[in-house]
Amino acid sequence: MFGSANMSLDPSGFPTSNVQKSSIRTPLDFFLFFYYLCLLKRTMKINFTPGPSQLYPTIPWHVKVAFKTDVPSISHRSKEFESFYAEAVSNLRELFQIPGNFTIVFTASATEIWERSIQSLVVSESLHYVNGAFSKKYFEIAQQLNRKPIKIEVKDGDSFHNIEMPKVNPELVALTHNETSTGVSLSTEFIHSFRDKFPNAIISVDAVSSLPYPKFDFSKIDLLYFSVQKGFGLPAGLGVWIVNEKCVAKADDLLSKGHSVGSYHSLPSLISMTTKNQTPETPNVLGIYLLAKVTGDFLQRGITSIRQETSYKAALLYQALEDSGYAKPFVKSAEDRSQTVIVAETGEHTKAITEALQEKWLYPGDGYGKAKATQLRFANFPAHSKEQYELLVDSLSTLRF
Repeated sequence: MFGSANMSLDPSGFPTSNVQKSSIRTPLDFFLFFYYLCLLKRTMKINFTPGPSQLYPTIPWHVKVAFKTDVPSISHRSKEFESFYAEAVSNLRELFQIPGNFTIVFTASATEIWERSIQSLVVSESLHYVNGAFSKKYFEIAQQLNRKPIKIEVKDGDSFHNIEMPKVNPELVALTHNETSTGVSLSTEFIHSFRDKFPNAIISVDAVSSLPYPKFDFSKIDLLYFSVQKGFGLPAGLGVWIVNEKCVAKADDLLSKGHSVGSYHSLPSLISMTTKNQTPETPNVLGIYLLAKVTGDFLQRGITSIRQETSYKAALLYQALEDSGYAKPFVKSAEDRSQTVIVAETGEHTKAITEALQEKWLYPGDGYGKAKATQLRFANFPAHSKEQYELLVDSLSTLRF
């Protein structure tokens, strides 16, 4: 399959010279090689933690090239940096079909975007749909910034069916497409419906643990954001903020009226620099480079294929939990279950399940917060292959309690 059968890896995890030189030429070749090696050895740790999560298989390749070409030490004002900044932006536009009236900027994290978006876009009221720990934190940041956020909250594991629409006029509506703490996902139809319900508000969508899986209608939203350590399989330390001209105009208007919209990472500051393929500060240069390369790998793989494989893997695991007899999906309604973060109610068997899986080098994520001892969370990102998910499901099927 890859030339010589005498295969090994050097300490960096890259194929050594006893693999025929012509065998592995591209990141896709390395991707296939990685899976082949996993199937042969089945002793490589597989992280199903929902973030940071499993690194995308081509990351070792790209990191090795980056260090060989001194990417981590180049100036963020250099033409070389501008080149892969532009590459990352271009790839993201193509991958998600982002219209030209949207601008892409980079921050340190998605958590930072919570703060920057409230600072730059809200004077008084924001409306937050809260169904777990992370959607609640966005609401709490608005409180900490002395705004007057309004909260519509349901219990963990629930969605917002039959919730009466409040009679308010918020400046921003905050929706979490995929609540990482509970495994609840809002339908894109539900998210898109807010454009007509609140035509003057900025519709903000948190897709931190769901992209690249969902397909959004950008005419129905104004702001979308994510971080790279989940669905993109990168090391942590980079947030991606996608905003339209409505957001830019609002921030500029607030600034012109004397409102504080933040400092070095205010939206106007970020926008002014991204036109030059730069950032206001010294950014995570390596992170932006890796994002450019991995999104290129995604394009080569095909977004349709990625989405189909994600649905397949999720169906496998949900069925395995239903059939297990000792665990069950935490989210009761199938239509509300996340395809990218599967949360299992494991009760008194949580520790035993974790230990049994870890013996096979399969590492689930703990339940979040108060559910740490009674739940397990399984990330289902592009870095997780179908073969790895089949191995996970086979391993769960052998457990008896």
